[in-house]
Amino acid sequence: MRPAGFKYLQRHWFQCQKIYYHGGSPRLTASTAGAPPSLDLLTLDAKWQTRWAKATEQLTAPHATQKQKCYVLPMFPYPSGNLHMGHLRVYTISDVLARCRRMQGYNVLHPIGWDAFGLPAENAAVERGVDPAEWTKQNIRKMKEQLCAMGVSFDWSREFMTCDPSFYQHTQRIFLLLHERGLAYQAESLVNYDPIDRTVLANEQVDAAGFSWRSGAKVEKIMLKQWFLKITDFKEKLLRDLDILAKDNRWPERVLSMQRNWLGKSEGARIRFPVSRQGIYEQANFTIEAFTTRPDTLFGVQYLAVSSTHPIAASLVEKHSDLKAFIDAIPSLPADSKAGFLLPGVFATNPLSYSDSSPDAVKAPLPIYVAPYVLGDYGDGAVMGVPGHDIRDHAFWRQNRGDEDIRIVVEPAKDATTGQDDVSGARPNDEVFVHHGVLTARCGDLIGIPSIEAAQKIVSLLSQAGEYAIRAESWRLRDWLISRQRYWGTPIPMVHCQQCGAVPVPAEDLPVELPKLDGDWFRGKGGNPLESAAEWVNTACPKCGEGAKRDTDTMDTFVDSSWYFMRFPDPHNATAAFAPSAAEAFLPVDIYVGGVEHAILHLLYARFLAKFIATTPLWPSGGGLDNNGEPFQKLISQGMVHGKTYSDPDTGRFLKPAEVDLQDNANPRIFKTGEPPNVSWEKMSKSKYNGVDPTVCIKKYGADATRAHILFQAPVTEVLEWDEERIVGVQRWFGRIWRLAHAAQQALPEATASLRTPTGERTSPPLPPILTLTDSEAHIWAETQRTISSVTTSLTKTFTLNTLISDLMNLTNVLSSASPSPNPALLHHATSAILRMLAPVAPAVAEECWEHLHSPQARTSNAQRVQSILTAPFPLPDRSLHTHQRTRQTCVVQENGKLRFAIDIHLPPARLFSSPSSAQAKDAGGER
Repeated sequence: MRPAGFKYLQRHWFQCQKIYYHGGSPRLTASTAGAPPSLDLLTLDAKWQTRWAKATEQLTAPHATQKQKCYVLPMFPYPSGNLHMGHLRVYTISDVLARCRRMQGYNVLHPIGWDAFGLPAENAAVERGVDPAEWTKQNIRKMKEQLCAMGVSFDWSREFMTCDPSFYQHTQRIFLLLHERGLAYQAESLVNYDPIDRTVLANEQVDAAGFSWRSGAKVEKIMLKQWFLKITDFKEKLLRDLDILAKDNRWPERVLSMQRNWLGKSEGARIRFPVSRQGIYEQANFTIEAFTTRPDTLFGVQYLAVSSTHPIAASLVEKHSDLKAFIDAIPSLPADSKAGFLLPGVFATNPLSYSDSSPDAVKAPLPIYVAPYVLGDYGDGAVMGVPGHDIRDHAFWRQNRGDEDIRIVVEPAKDATTGQDDVSGARPNDEVFVHHGVLTARCGDLIGIPSIEAAQKIVSLLSQAGEYAIRAESWRLRDWLISRQRYWGTPIPMVHCQQCGAVPVPAEDLPVELPKLDGDWFRGKGGNPLESAAEWVNTACPKCGEGAKRDTDTMDTFVDSSWYFMRFPDPHNATAAFAPSAAEAFLPVDIYVGGVEHAILHLLYARFLAKFIATTPLWPSGGGLDNNGEPFQKLISQGMVHGKTYSDPDTGRFLKPAEVDLQDNANPRIFKTGEPPNVSWEKMSKSKYNGVDPTVCIKKYGADATRAHILFQAPVTEVLEWDEERIVGVQRWFGRIWRLAHAAQQALPEATASLRTPTGERTSPPLPPILTLTDSEAHIWAETQRTISSVTTSLTKTFTLNTLISDLMNLTNVLSSASPSPNPALLHHATSAILRMLAPVAPAVAEECWEHLHSPQARTSNAQRVQSILTAPFPLPDRSLHTHQRTRQTCVVQENGKLRFAIDIHLPPARLFSSPSSAQAKDAGGER
């Protein structure tokens, strides 16, 4: 049954709609003298970007200033030639935050540069016969135009590219500092080698079958002398200081977790297993050393597994062709492969077999396998296989040993009160128990001992018996290999002399510049061009003066990107990477914005180099004791941008947009078959035909609408599904703001339309006293203040920029639909606030509305240009509203869960909300 009075409310449904739904024109325009002209977003872009280009001095952050600094930095782009939607998203985020901080009075540094070295430029040189430098500079010019079209407020006076000798000479200086400290060294390393292109390949450049992604050659594993940076010397600091970055959610937890896992600190024990052949100990007394985090499971070891590069495998590979074939096939095996090769006639012995109390099963010879899952550069390249207590070992055992028995040496402990297992886990037979518990009867005299206690006891017993077993820790982190056998990179500033060895190039001789090579030189050639540049390679030894050769390796491009952010505070310094005063003025970066795909390598390497540089005179404070040389205070990892993707339901083939009939977007059809395609949201890529060119979108809708739309569609940290159809809603919102600014300007009395500050700037008329406001006006002002508080929080603390847009949309609706029309001065102040909050997001629209709001040109002919809204202060919330309590509240009426209408009602007296005891006490005239 419907509640009483529902029919009355229903009769007023259309009246309520007029008050609370705001899809049409603002009510305020009814009282204005004519409607404003329509808002042309593309024209606004051209107008305001031209003006901003003439006022770049406001973007240059000085070193010496009384203002608090704020260094906002997006990860700089690789100049591939075209921006994608991911670029648009990251640069919009950083620009919004930088503009907001600038309006809040901070000394903002918001620079941009180019990560200009890299393989694509060299590939272009090989394939098309073009100079890598010219190809790179051409792409930079194109991308810079695209960036400017986005309306971003970068300080272009600090722009640089890492391929410029004026930059990479300082990369070379930093390398020499590392070398001087013993943190840069040469060592032999196993690498992927392409025999056709004669170059080293990264793992990701080798396909699943073990072939080069470019030449198609079968990739070889060879040992090469390479340059390394000793990042492992900083491993404890890199791990410990993650706690600094975890405070107040400065870095996302998933990024911190990824870094912890990459550092990979594990505590356990190192244990040696004697190796014998056919049961007879070899004269060399060869052993295999393995690290384990669970020495308590040593009784359960049933095999050893070694990497394909382990010395014992290397000693047998030439004698066994089938072993060589297996090792050659490893690159083509899936990452989770459990394949294994049993080394013939070679066995290991469990060191616990020395004890008479050890069960006979423990004394049995242990088979040794070469296994792809064992990594040669992690630990000692060997693991002890415990199939009863490790899921991976269990799967390996079953694939290679079939149904052979598995020993369970740890079982759940019994709860003292219930007698039940106090851990949930697997039971003996063919299930794996991975938890701690107590040792079983298969552990001899140690039966019943808690496994944590047993781990320490087993290591002690082995040590006392003369076996090698020590408490130890292991790290996944390895020293950073920076050598690249490429041309397009920073030359390593070392000279190799037969008499003196590797000699650093003197600092006064830097930069060691890349030799100029004609583009045709590269065409179709493989290998490292520097090796055959005789005039460049042959030089004199800086130490003895005799003939020597330059190092022909170039540095990994990660070296450049691991310190570039330190260069922006002092980008034109010719004698040093940067002045210490500049570092102290701006470092660390306050807000760093970039994709989560850089969570490990780039961010880890940047932390390493920043911590190293903090030990030098370049940045002596390291940002203070509470920073410890960390480079980035706040990290915002934006999510990827996905595009709508169509695929053939029969073949799974991705379809081009031209192959799909999209006249009815809700029901797309494949032109060829008339069938509906599969529709999904996938990461934008050329192969899926779902990419969107942001410049095309900007030319169609305008930069401001595109920026606001990309912020509104999803939280910045989550995946964004790009749906261009919804951008029209943002355009309509801008239109309502434009009409609101027009109405607010027209509503002012002529006497107050041209008010100015003592410095001659136009200003809003005085705000009426809060206590004189009507309920409707108080509601408007309260909503304005609530929005200021919420938007400020979104821009400075939570970085929830999608809710920022929704808050501004809501306030626009409140102001546009106000009835009766509020006090003109109040409306002017509220409109001024919403425009200043809009300015970081949609600067051109805000500038145009601001200029109209403060311009008396509708009344006078001697109008002067209004000062930019971007120089106006960001609004602060009015804290005096608590003195004016609202007497009305909006109530929403629903029927069967569906919204019917909303209506304003008077608030009940405060006494109705009092507790019964309080009301009774007041009625009795007594005290509680």
